[in-house]
Amino acid sequence: MIKFSFIAILIFMAFTVKAQGTKEDFYGMWALKIDVPDNSAGWLDVNRNNGFLDAELLWRWGSVEKVSNVYFMDDSDLVVTQTRERVVFRQGDKEFKHEITEIYNIKRNGDKLEGVRIAPNRDGMGAETIKFTGWRLPEMPAAPDLSKIKYGKPITLFNGKDLSGWRLIDPNKTNGFKVVDGALVNNPVHHQGKRVSYGNLRTDKEFNDFNLKLEVNVPAHSNSGIYLRGMYEVQVLDSYGKPLDSHNMGALYSRITPSLSAEKPAEEWQTMDITLYKRHLTVILNGKTIIDNKPVYGPTGGALQADVTKPGPIYLQGDHGKVSYKNIVLTPIIN
Repeated sequence: MIKFSFIAILIFMAFTVKAQGTKEDFYGMWALKIDVPDNSAGWLDVNRNNGFLDAELLWRWGSVEKVSNVYFMDDSDLVVTQTRERVVFRQGDKEFKHEITEIYNIKRNGDKLEGVRIAPNRDGMGAETIKFTGWRLPEMPAAPDLSKIKYGKPITLFNGKDLSGWRLIDPNKTNGFKVVDGALVNNPVHHQGKRVSYGNLRTDKEFNDFNLKLEVNVPAHSNSGIYLRGMYEVQVLDSYGKPLDSHNMGALYSRITPSLSAEKPAEEWQTMDITLYKRHLTVILNGKTIIDNKPVYGPTGGALQADVTKPGPIYLQGDHGKVSYKNIVLTPIIN
């Protein structure tokens, strides 16, 4: 009887430790919802690399970046730091800079994360704190067989006449998009001494998996982006002649580098053929496959949401540079 009780106690203790969680329960990829007025999205990947704890982070805008440091306080507390240089003010031709450290204090609550980001104000008089929550992303499915896709009826997203079916994401911002000679043209003009806050344009409808075909014309040095399901940005950029990079034309911004350069020079119309299916991306630029059925591990900067299971709109960046689109046709995938 005593022997049986001792074994039962050991089993109970082992179960209790597992129920409380371990450091390893942090490992993997997490979608983040950031508690700000526009409900921005983020992403965190925690892993062990050659015996050392490592992480990558996406916070609202910009790129996915390796963190400066990541460490455990205990089994349910993780700390992530990101260090960057910031210009605090300019005086004449001189710049005065600080190296700032952003701190992310993260707790695990079962299968969820709860955290707060602390970053110093520019003048050093206080700090900004932003709360966020997170949930574990589902496992990445195997690369799908694209030859077995079944498509629905094509949907013309832009009629070449007006902005029917489109609206600003933020109605309080200025709309730089208008129709010019059958093309959807964005021209965010800023006058000297006055910077206008231009908005991004989205479809009224939302979509799951699909094929998207369009034509795009990018002026010299200009920049825009096409967001798939409001979550994944396919870069639009005048990058003709530049070395391969995850920020070039046709790239999945900061996540997938094109396998080859297929851009045309600025001011030329270019074709894009994009397929998003089972969290895998294919991009054909000007008839050449530059991303071939590659996994998409999470959102990119500027995403409207981080939940990879939800449908979302097509949205076009309107706050960067001049760009024109035409012949925008989406064909939903029905299997």
